Amino acid sequence: MSSYGFLAGCYDQFTTDVDYAAWGDYIQRHFQKNAFAGSIILDLACGTGSLTWELARRGYEMIGADRSPDMLAQAAAKDPEGCETAPIFLCQPMEQLDLYGTIDACVCCLDSVNYVTDPKKLQRAFERVHLFLMPGGLFLFDVNTPEKLQALDGQVFLDETEDAYCVWRAEYSPRSRICSYFMDIFRQEAGELWRRGEELHQERAYTVAELTEYLRRAGFVDVKTFGNLKMRPPKPDEDRIFFTARREN
Repeated sequence: MSSYGFLAGCYDQFTTDVDYAAWGDYIQRHFQKNAFAGSIILDLACGTGSLTWELARRGYEMIGADRSPDMLAQAAAKDPEGCETAPIFLCQPMEQLDLYGTIDACVCCLDSVNYVTDPKKLQRAFERVHLFLMPGGLFLFDVNTPEKLQALDGQVFLDETEDAYCVWRAEYSPRSRICSYFMDIFRQEAGELWRRGEELHQERAYTVAELTEYLRRAGFVDVKTFGNLKMRPPKPDEDRIFFTARREN
């Protein structure tokens, strides 16, 4: 089973509950807090580019990078109103990030960091982000907490629209600290023909201490954590935590 090859065609239909405008507002609040004056932003693991385009509408010069060509095809096909400059989309995994120049900030949202299940690859990904950030540049990302991923074990979920249907179950392994999502997806094609696809998605549980250490090893400073779309420190029962870190001036 692959990841995102089949799901890409209906990913946006299943994620209509994600308020990308609210995520854009939250990112901008961090930019304002850090006196961010740049304009070139990398959206790492951008998926279908909804957040990339949201930030482009706000006047930023956007680069979207993702390892899935199918998700990037969906991103490139979008052309929302209000964008003077379309984003540039690159097909690259995080740990092999290779940009043509420097960036002023990097965002990596919607628990994309959890999807890097090999800690060594995540360490390299942080190092690649640090390499391309301008001095003083900001790195912002979020993760699902270990407690949230553990609580998903054994649960079954259903997403359904008029022309797409997805049922998926979650299994968490305490030994590997990986939560696996086994997905059965049905999508209606032209006419009345329905196609079935199977995909496996996995997220690794990372602690705040681990991620803080990876960031510091990569050269980041001023590492801070925040609650879910909040500007305060995370509470003990928070199921999503945001990180910010800077490249030293």
